[in-house]
Amino acid sequence: MPPGPVTRCDSRPFDDFLKGFWSCPGILPAWLMTTGNLLRIWYQLYWMLHIDITSRYGDHGAFYKFTSSTGKSLPLFYIYDTYLTPPESWSEFLTPTGSHSVRGSAYDSIFIALIVEERHKHDILAGGFDGMYTYFASNGFSFGSSHQNWKAIKAFCDGNNLLFIPSVGPGYIDTSIRPWNNHNMRNRVNGRYYETALQAALNVRPEMVTITSFNEWHEGTQIERAVPKKTVTRVYLDYQPHGPDHYLELTRRWAEQFNKEKEQWLM
Repeated sequence: MPPGPVTRCDSRPFDDFLKGFWSCPGILPAWLMTTGNLLRIWYQLYWMLHIDITSRYGDHGAFYKFTSSTGKSLPLFYIYDTYLTPPESWSEFLTPTGSHSVRGSAYDSIFIALIVEERHKHDILAGGFDGMYTYFASNGFSFGSSHQNWKAIKAFCDGNNLLFIPSVGPGYIDTSIRPWNNHNMRNRVNGRYYETALQAALNVRPEMVTITSFNEWHEGTQIERAVPKKTVTRVYLDYQPHGPDHYLELTRRWAEQFNKEKEQWLM
């Protein structure tokens, strides 16, 4: 489990939570995750939230921005389960000719959709998204999360001016919350699974790579510091025989390698 005291911040008002969140040093890219059944009312609420967040915090130095192919620096959002809303609805907001388009407005951003099945890449393109990411840490769980498909997905994205952002993870085990999902478990193999995923990502020369996850202990994908811990009902994963920082050290090493290789790709 993570060393030190555990604190909760989700009981505070959303605005107070975000103010504290942005004040954290070294903040990672902003995540706006939509979950569950995306009914029309939630779809509209999402855009209200997007406009509110962009208006209030878009100029903050900790708000992650990405320089697009046009040279504009824009906020970047990952949107989960995008396939639950039809591309025709997304295109109302994400294409320049959409009835409620944000393109070219003060709320324009880089919008990254989730690719699960192969057919989703066409829906993502039609919906007006700027790219796609794979999210799941279990290699083979979905078309998008299967390392062997990343080359083809990257080629599709390159051919349609889309970003491809592969997601890597250190392993996967969620049987504490999904006892029936043992077949999707992926052993960490003392870090080798993580390094294999990172190498597969770098092989397709992506613009960026996402990590699933920093601290999702319930799915066994955390890379934050960990020490041995056992309770009456649970044994927490640790990184022995390696130290508590093992996955952070691997992440730093591969981030440095990624930056070196990107410089060579651009030569």
